[in-house]
Amino acid sequence: MSEADGRIEAAASFVLQSPPGEINDVLNDVRVIVNDDDTLEEGILPALQEYNLAQFIVVDVPGADHQTIVSSIARKLDSDGDEERFFDPRSKTSFKFDHLRLEASDAHPEEPDPDAEPLRAALEASALSYLAAHYIGGVTSVFVVQPPDNFVIQIVSNKYNPTNFWSGRWRSHYEIDLGELKTIRGEVFVNVHYYEQGNVQLETSHGLSLSIPPAVANAPPHTAASKIFALIEAEETRLQTSLNESYHEMSEKAFKGLRRALPLTRQKLDWDRILGYKLGAELTASKGAFTTAS
Repeated sequence: MSEADGRIEAAASFVLQSPPGEINDVLNDVRVIVNDDDTLEEGILPALQEYNLAQFIVVDVPGADHQTIVSSIARKLDSDGDEERFFDPRSKTSFKFDHLRLEASDAHPEEPDPDAEPLRAALEASALSYLAAHYIGGVTSVFVVQPPDNFVIQIVSNKYNPTNFWSGRWRSHYEIDLGELKTIRGEVFVNVHYYEQGNVQLETSHGLSLSIPPAVANAPPHTAASKIFALIEAEETRLQTSLNESYHEMSEKAFKGLRRALPLTRQKLDWDRILGYKLGAELTASKGAFTTAS
């Protein structure tokens, strides 16, 4: 492997580990490592694509007043596998996506599956209501993956606060089977980065599998959708409560164990006095050295 290839590989690794909302900062740092913008852009594009799909990056939909999620479920390839497009089921359009500049373009209308669309639309309406109640600035997309009974619901909520040196991202992915299995299978991913005078990251995930009662699976679309989100809400509330309890326990035990609140004397250090001692010792040493030299 050449030195240039090694630098690109290192840059790609840094990109894949970027904390929420800090990808541009990481890219600016790796530019210094590679020192060749054209080579950098070409070399890390696959890593950027992988990162964007995994992190549920959101983008403004061309010609619409909402955002959608860029993910592997939303990804569509042409018959030759050459052109990559992404589908927004809410606006019923597909578009190209620039993984470096995070911009959508060239929107085309797409026809939904007529048999699955009523339930998909009902799930989307419930998802939007759920977002309004629980996620500030959250984005959701609801996809048909196997009509008419199989759907995927994705939710992402980002919170960036660089002024106070922290950022966070919540991602939910749910596979809804209203056919033979009648289950909700999903996973929630949480990533938090705190970097004031340090660098602490929390990454955790939570898998789940819930049964959907036959009465819910066979109910009219609006009723089925609201009941499904009641199950999701209960599970995510349990997860949030568990995380809060873990934070409290870490604050009271783990973090306090990392350092003493006070030195063994049980008194706070007087740093001004210590600085005075150090300065006096340095002056004394300098004076002794000057006398010896004389």
